[in-house]
Formats: sequence, structure tokens, C-alpha cells
Amino acid sequence: MTAAFVLGINMSVAGIFAVAFAVVAVTNRLARGAWWLALGCGMGIVNVGLEFLLRQQSDPVPVSIALFLVFLSALSFALIGVARHYRAEPPWTAMTAIWILTVLLVPAIFSMPYGSLPRLALYQLPYFAMQALFGIMIWRSRRRQPLDLLLVALQAISATIYLLKPLFAMMVGTARTPQDYMETTYAAISQSGSVVVLMATGLVMLLVIMRDTTAEMIARSETDPLSGVLNRRGFERHAEVALARGEGDAVLIAADLDHFKQINDSFGHAAGDGVIAHFAAMLTEAAPPEAIVGRVGGEEFAVLLPAALLSDGRLYAEAVRAAFATAQLPVLGVDRRFTASFGVAQLVPPEQLSDLLHRADTALYRAKAGGRNQVRVALADLPSIAVSGVAKRREAV
Repeated sequence: MTAAFVLGINMSVAGIFAVAFAVVAVTNRLARGAWWLALGCGMGIVNVGLEFLLRQQSDPVPVSIALFLVFLSALSFALIGVARHYRAEPPWTAMTAIWILTVLLVPAIFSMPYGSLPRLALYQLPYFAMQALFGIMIWRSRRRQPLDLLLVALQAISATIYLLKPLFAMMVGTARTPQDYMETTYAAISQSGSVVVLMATGLVMLLVIMRDTTAEMIARSETDPLSGVLNRRGFERHAEVALARGEGDAVLIAADLDHFKQINDSFGHAAGDGVIAHFAAMLTEAAPPEAIVGRVGGEEFAVLLPAALLSDGRLYAEAVRAAFATAQLPVLGVDRRFTASFGVAQLVPPEQLSDLLHRADTALYRAKAGGRNQVRVALADLPSIAVSGVAKRREAV
């Protein structure tokens, strides 16, 4: 009766998580893999139902085989769901190999004496292998936040439990027939351990989905949909975080497309949007990995280069300016060249991002006033001490 009670709890827990993951899948399109996780939990419910059905069978073999394969199916669906969430390709080759081996082992397993160590070991082997794939796949995703590490640890615990179950069964004893399984102490303890691990894994996976969905929503709210770079709010937040780290020098480049109103008036707003998208792509492609690129106005952009000198910022701006001025951008039938102007300013502690943006904008205005399609540096706006410091760094180099 105790094992039957625990199995009832397992069924309820699996049902709760199946509904929870299904609701997440319906209400949140960003939750990749939630439907697969719901299906895996649903197969868990079927598995528990088969455990109760097994007690009433005169010939336990068909239901026993169904139990064996249904639970492996539940693990397989859950693994696909976790892989989808982590944006990884499910380990199809390994999963296929496990399934082929399992099917080939079915005749051998169910011809062995019930409760024997070889049968118990072979029975748990596919579960161990499939569960181990969970942890390996998550680890290879290179996500190492606390929840991810906790999820890997839970998969390792689950895999270890499957590996140790045959030894544990030998220690406490098991049933003589499959129909008597739920009457044993081994069944009660085994199912109790399973429900604890199931609840822990389900809760952690829900937390992981909530965490990643929230992060993705924030990223989307901070991304300009036209250019694909950060919008003004996103740029300012990420730039302030980078400056707060205090990693030393930093350079900000302000950029503005020349005569953009004429582009819209002459060729239409769709063409103007295309030019903005191409320019943003050039800014991003030329920038180092740690750079922060944002569209801070209609045709205005800003790029923060952490741990960079004024000379680095000028070289970057000149490279983008030259590439953009010579690029052929046939946007919606418009076949002509476009230009942009740039202003470059270096961080002078303890100034804030707003001060740095202001000085870069001032240099940009000079580039505009000087004829456009050029780069100007904000040296004239630096305090005399800061100018001296920049000169000394150049001499040292």
C-alpha cells in the first residue's frame, strides 16, 4: 500500500508538471521545448498508470515491456525539450543508439528471472544512459549559471540512482513477480526517491525557463528591431554597466548618417530604413566582441569600446567611414553611395556616460560642420590634465 500511495503521488506530480509546462508553452512562445517537456511528463502519467494495471495481469510480460519503453519515451521527450530550451541540437545519434540497444535487449531482459541482478542491471541501463545525456547536453551548452549547474547536478544524481538501484534491490530484497512489485520495501523507497528527484528537476527546469524567458524579453525590449543593435535605453544600460566595472580606458564613437532626410525624401522611408540597417551591420561587423553598439536616435548611432584608447576609437571610426562611403548598397532599387560622420571621445574619470556622450556628440557636430564624411576627435573638450595624460600614453606607446 505504501508503494501504491507513492506511485499515486508520482502520478499527481507528473500531471502537475505536464499542465505547468503546457501552460508555459501556450502562453509564452519564447519557451522553447516546453511542449516536449509537457509530453514527457504526460508519458510519466501513463507509466504510473501501467504500474497499477500490472498488478491485475495474469501474464505480466506485455505490460512490463510497455512500462519499460514508455518510461524511456518519457525521458526521451524530456531530453528533447531540454535541448530545445538550451538551443542545442538533441543528441539524436546517442538517443537512437540507446533505443536500438534497448529494443535488442528486451527479449533478453524479460527472459531472465524476475528480481535477478543481471535483469535489474540491464533494465536500468537505458535509463542511466538517457539521464546521463541530460547532464552532458546542458554542460556542453556552456551555460554555467547557478540554476544550470544545479540542473546538471540533479541529472547526475538521477543517473546515479538508476545505476545503484540493482545493488539496492539486492540489499533490501525485491518481489518474486512483477505483480508483487508494489508490495515491497524496495518499491516504496525507489518510488519515493523518484518523486523527490522529479519534483526538484521539474521545479528547477521551470525556474530556468522563467529566467531565460525574462532575459530574452529584456533583450528584446532593449533591441532596435530595424537595425538589430541596442536601442537607446539598452545602449545606455549596457554602457553604464561596462563603465562601472572600471576596466580602465574606454572610447565612445558617435555616428550620424549624412543628409538622411534627403534619402527619405528622394527614395522613400523604406530605402532609408535599408540604409540604416546596412550601416548598423557595418558598425557591428567592424567592432570588437566586447563593443557595445546602439542606435540612439533616428539615424544616430553610438559605439562604446571598453578598454580602448582614443587612437583605437579613431581607427575604428575611420575604417567604418571609409567602408560605408565606398560600399554599394542597392536598397530597394536605390543604387548610390552614402556617407556618415563620426565623433570620437575618450573617457576621462570620473565623468559619467552622459558627459562622454556629450563630448562625442560635440566632435560629431564638428565633423558635420566641417563638410561631413569625416572623423573628428574630442581632444579640445578635454581638461588640460586629461589631454596631457593622453599625450603621455601615446608617448609611452
